[in-house]
Amino acid sequence: MAISRKQLNHDESVVVSTRTHGKALLVPALLLMLIAAVAGFAASFTPGAGRAAPLLQVVIGLVAAVFVFRWVLGPFLSWVSTTYTVTDRRLITRSGVLTRRRHDIPLSRISDVSYERDLMDRVLGCGTLVIAVAGEQQVELDDIPHVERVHMAIHDLLFDEDTDSWYSDDRPTQRIDGRR
Repeated sequence: MAISRKQLNHDESVVVSTRTHGKALLVPALLLMLIAAVAGFAASFTPGAGRAAPLLQVVIGLVAAVFVFRWVLGPFLSWVSTTYTVTDRRLITRSGVLTRRRHDIPLSRISDVSYERDLMDRVLGCGTLVIAVAGEQQVELDDIPHVERVHMAIHDLLFDEDTDSWYSDDRPTQRIDGRR
């Protein structure tokens, strides 16, 4: 999940590395169960004898596979391929399965950082990080896990006078998901 060391400058260190919260997979998981139930139910009503029965079951399976690829596998691949990394110099967003998109925002261009959490976000422990970038519109990063910690890490990098000592290269990389 973390960004490759080759994509960082020689003295740049990762402060936060995360991806979209797992709540993005709740609807695809429910759809997978629904598609499987409907396909199984439909396949149970195919006639038991003759050549039409296996063909009809194959058609039902193919239709179910199309729905699974579109509404289950697509969102899963999007979730896996989207990462957010905060270094001591910039915010890096990466996304895309076939076409990779990367957006780097230098910390010096960030003028404000805030977050929003609705009721479901508070229950699940995530939120939307809102970043105001000089000369651009706001950048919203949806469903960031532990959004308060990410907000404070960016805020400390932007506005803390003593960031050089707190975010030094000799400190281990802090990741929001608790791993080092």
